[in-house]
Amino acid sequence: MNYIVCEEPGQFLLRQKDAPERKPNEALLEIKKVGICGTDLHAYAGNQAFFTYPRILGHELAAKIIDIDYHPSLKAGDNAVVMPYISCGKCIACRQHKTNCCSHLEVLGVHKDGGMQEQLTVSTDLLIPAHNLTYEEMAIVEPLSIGAHAIRRAGVIPGEFVAVVGCGPIGLGIIKLAQIAGAKVIALDVNDQRLQYAAESLGTEYTVKVTDDALSDIRKITNDDLATVVFDATGHQQALESGHQYMSHGGRYVLVGLSKDNLSFSHPAIHSKEATLMCSRNATREDFDEVISVMRKKLFPSKSFITHMVPFNQMIDHFDSWVDPKTGVIKAIVEF
Repeated sequence: MNYIVCEEPGQFLLRQKDAPERKPNEALLEIKKVGICGTDLHAYAGNQAFFTYPRILGHELAAKIIDIDYHPSLKAGDNAVVMPYISCGKCIACRQHKTNCCSHLEVLGVHKDGGMQEQLTVSTDLLIPAHNLTYEEMAIVEPLSIGAHAIRRAGVIPGEFVAVVGCGPIGLGIIKLAQIAGAKVIALDVNDQRLQYAAESLGTEYTVKVTDDALSDIRKITNDDLATVVFDATGHQQALESGHQYMSHGGRYVLVGLSKDNLSFSHPAIHSKEATLMCSRNATREDFDEVISVMRKKLFPSKSFITHMVPFNQMIDHFDSWVDPKTGVIKAIVEF
């Protein structure tokens, strides 16, 4: 069985090993598609938090079940979306149904080897029926679920202004899901191509390029109120530290992007607004179910969202180009 391992920062190797053996309460999966996300890019670059080498990447997975014990809604031959978050079920977060931030959380492709291999075994409780989704749609359920969780965590309500800083895959997912929730969305980025995609493919009414005039632009859009919810989807230290300036008095600032660095805020600036500062990590089964419902209704433009697709045996040759925004990549998919 072939697999690709990130041996150390900047180095992938194609290797072979025996096919995995399925244990009780596990399923043996044939991996069909793997999405590439910021976590993978950061791991390759050597700046991903919670990460050790060597590691088989891949946590945005579309799979077909080869073998499985009895399951109430799945059987061998079925397609399944994989929740890559392994929680303990016992800690205080799990007892409060916040399995996404389990104190012992392990994520496939981050803490444990992931899906960049032809076959994989996972616990059956990580599998969700894919219904009629295509493999491409299945492979983007996980990143969109991160956006769905952020929307739910922020309590987005119809009619309010929501600013999303960063129009990468996670940010674009937040934008579309916020629109579905009825919010008036402002997309911010430094990249004109990403802003154009948000406007043309997602129907985002307001786009703002992040310059010295960005705050003034948002004031004009919101009649000087600013945005009641601001999401950071960049993970960039400077953006994380400055995004609160776009937030209204009494607003919510939601950190979805992750930086390895310490963050510093002006306390008077956030205190005067009685700001709610929150982080949003991963997703829960509820968020996955919500996204699958959205995808089944064809409310998300998955075809335009997936911009690059390469065969498994060619991935190593293409990965460096996906790190460069100039290539126009939004979502890259590896197909087996």
